[in-house]
Parts: sequence; structure tokens; C-alpha cells
Amino acid sequence: MTMDFSKILSISGKPGLHKMVGESKNGLIVESLTDGKKFPAFSHERISSLKEISIYTETGDISLKDVLKKMKEIQDGKPVDNPKKANSSDLKALFEQFVPDYDKDAVYVSDIKKVFTWYNLLLEKDMLDFTDDDEEEDETSEEKPEDKATDETTGEKED
Repeated sequence: MTMDFSKILSISGKPGLHKMVGESKNGLIVESLTDGKKFPAFSHERISSLKEISIYTETGDISLKDVLKKMKEIQDGKPVDNPKKANSSDLKALFEQFVPDYDKDAVYVSDIKKVFTWYNLLLEKDMLDFTDDDEEEDETSEEKPEDKATDETTGEKED
């Protein structure tokens, strides 16, 4: 089963990632992926789902989900070395392996550290399963439009 990135949240001012587990009258009930504690997240807080987050590139944006998927492929399912201990140039060089055309003016080292930290956390919690995505891509790539239209009543190709 693929992870639903719309239910994994980043909350401004709160470290780590959180999973939405319910709703309340004036916000959400979330569970920290780091320590498992549940608490309310209020509507006035800046809350972003991972599905909404993208990385700036020279040609547009790439979704965080696609970046995490590429990281998992390149890292062969292994975590990234502790991003908090690495220097800026090493972090940028590593990030460039995953997103070669990332916008170096708009993506800060702090953003790169956050992506690496989130990747490691999601990997540790076994929440980076992209198998359903791969199957959907296979199905859509197999469907090819016909060169000529088919008559629905006879099933024969029209000229």
C-alpha cells in the first residue's frame, strides 16, 4: 500500500513530521512520527501536507514525493548520512544527485537538511512504499491510443 502523503504533515514550529489521525472542532489531531505522542494542531498554525510540498528546479517544480522516491532508488533504500553533521557543500552535492537541476538560489541548505531528515524518518517508519505508483505508471504506459477511431457498434476501424 502506498503512503498517503496528504496525511503526513509538517507543522511550523514543531520538529519532525506528524501523521493526521483525526479532526477536532478547531483543527487536527496529529501523532508525532518521532515519539508517537498525539496532540492537537490548530487551524491558525502553518500546516503543510507532504503532498503539497515541492522543490524548486531550474525548469519548474518537482513534488517532494518524486524527490523522496528518487532518493530511495539512488540510496538503494538506505538512509542518508546524518544531515545535521554534514557540511553545506557535501549536502548540496548529495542533493544534486537526487535533483540535478534544483534551483540553487531558491533551495537553501536548511531545506536540504529538512528533506534528508524527513527521508530518513519516513524510511525508518517504513512509510516510503511506492509500489502502487510503479504499477499505475506501468498501466498507463501500456495504454496506447489507436491510430484510427473504432466504430463502437461493429468494433471495426473506421476510415
